[in-house]
Amino acid sequence: MKRLALALGTMALAVPLASAQTSTWVPDKAHSEVDFTILHMSLSKVHGHFGNIGGKITLNDADISKSSVDVNIDVNTVDTGNTMRDNDLKGESMFDVAKFPTATFTSTSVAKKGDKHLTVNGNLTVHGVTKPAVLEADGPTGPVPGMDHKPHSGFSATTTISRNAFGIGTKYPAAVLGDDIQLTIDMDVAKQ
Repeated sequence: MKRLALALGTMALAVPLASAQTSTWVPDKAHSEVDFTILHMSLSKVHGHFGNIGGKITLNDADISKSSVDVNIDVNTVDTGNTMRDNDLKGESMFDVAKFPTATFTSTSVAKKGDKHLTVNGNLTVHGVTKPAVLEADGPTGPVPGMDHKPHSGFSATTTISRNAFGIGTKYPAAVLGDDIQLTIDMDVAKQ
């Protein structure tokens, strides 16, 4: 009976320790964005960004490879600095934000590469199409205390996706609008 009580006591102590290794972090919307670059007319690159990043990162402090990422992007926030182009991007032939207002990334695995570098595999959903994507990420940096009195950390990640694979602007040939879209994700996340 004493052994059973000892075993149960040990298990009861182990549960809080296991949960203490995991922390939840959410994007600071004022300091997080997804930037993109695409080749226009085979001449120059057009830059833009999306704001209003939501979701969460679940960090496993003991083993970062057991962490997870679940992020959503408000596609309505697309901004290239040109209102007419932004309206075209929101339209049916491009992002079709009336049908697909949100893009998401959900990780399937996280691998540590070096001191502050991660490879994050996952599924990216844009324009109603889900494809595998690999983010090469640096971070976490910090933590530092934020204005909200919570610890903040930073991540920066890059990937390249195919515009055509996601069914975006398929009527435009690559000579007019490049197929490769380079993404840079910069996130300031606050511990909850």
